Amino acid sequence: MMHPADLDIAAAAAALRDGTLTSVALVQASLDRIAARDPEIGAFVYLAAEDALRAAAATDAALAAGHDLGSLHGIPCAVKDVFDVAGWPVRFGCGHFRERVAEHSSEAVVACIAAGAIPLGLVATYELATVGPDRTSLYPQPRNPWRRDHVTGGSSSGSAAAIASGMVRFALGSDTGGSARSPAAYCGVTGFKPTAERIGKAGLMPLAPSMDQVGILASSAQDAAQVFGALTGDSDETPMAGARVAYGRNWGEGDAPVILSLLDDAAAALSLAGARITVADLPDYPSIEQAGADILLSEQVQSHWHVVEKDEAHVGKMAYASLNSGIGISPETLAKARAIAAAFTDEIDALMSTQDALIIPTTMTTAPLFSDFDTGGPVWTEMRTIPFNLSGHPALSVPIGFSDGLPLAMQIVGARGADALVLKIGAAFEAATDHSAQRPYLA
Repeated sequence: MMHPADLDIAAAAAALRDGTLTSVALVQASLDRIAARDPEIGAFVYLAAEDALRAAAATDAALAAGHDLGSLHGIPCAVKDVFDVAGWPVRFGCGHFRERVAEHSSEAVVACIAAGAIPLGLVATYELATVGPDRTSLYPQPRNPWRRDHVTGGSSSGSAAAIASGMVRFALGSDTGGSARSPAAYCGVTGFKPTAERIGKAGLMPLAPSMDQVGILASSAQDAAQVFGALTGDSDETPMAGARVAYGRNWGEGDAPVILSLLDDAAAALSLAGARITVADLPDYPSIEQAGADILLSEQVQSHWHVVEKDEAHVGKMAYASLNSGIGISPETLAKARAIAAAFTDEIDALMSTQDALIIPTTMTTAPLFSDFDTGGPVWTEMRTIPFNLSGHPALSVPIGFSDGLPLAMQIVGARGADALVLKIGAAFEAATDHSAQRPYLA
């Protein structure tokens, strides 16, 4: 018999409604998983087990009385330590906020609870959602469930680790430059950045406000679609067959040929599933990435430098260095970056006027080793995520295979507002392959 924590959201929802499973039992199954596996992984930084079990009992009673909140009714989840949850110690991974307790719940958390979901606790973030892993920040960073000496990526590090470990089926994350998609890629799970502003950001710690988005991390594109639909009401009935998919193959070229080989295989799988694949020549990547970095670094100074000025002793070395690097960005450099971002947005809009989706890599390599960060400084990891924080287009990361036992992934990007179609294409790819079904061995 399948462990309750391994049921996908749709299967768990069906079992809750036909009486073969209760929310209390489902929540307890996740809590048992956390107790057994999290000491080895370190995803959770706060666990509200008693609150979760009380909420589960209340949802069971509501369902018995005929009150169905929707597709997330009774489903446990995790929340990244940058979303306020009333009464919880939301500290943004930063020692400056070590005594902080949230007074109100964030808009995304309220929406999850309104849809029936049950938050179990807070999971780790890189400090202030900047960079990591940093041994000088508030708490240690999670270990990659596929190989414990490798990082999970960030900044939604705990969200990805908790899902890959089978502790929860979905978690809230944030995504400013790829912070939901890159850890999802490194941990072999699904990460979704919706269209800009599609999910409300009130109560989410700001980093770079023009680029910040609520992200959804999940065990599969189908689970992510269930969560997105519950939070927004969006769905898509367009058939997958005949979907026009541009393949940005030139963004997969580089020093790591394995990603290009896996992308070719993924494009072939989508073609066999009914998509019409066209190779697209995307614009120069490095200039777009630099523009994104300039905007992000400049805006994060506005968001967080006051923390350094007040309490530098309780800000980790990596977060301090990241914040400091944004101080010298001139108005002229920032204006140039915004012009590049606007031009890129126009190019993707033009592409999406003739295509339904675009596929490109998420990261160019697998998860780095913790030892790569022993110098205490940030390590540059090659990704293809930040452009779509600039443009606002929805982007979904799904697993496409392995290199030396570690996962790699591709992104499926859509027109702004076509979130449900992007998720449907991701689910169709999952149905045609077995990549998303692969999970690391955990006792």
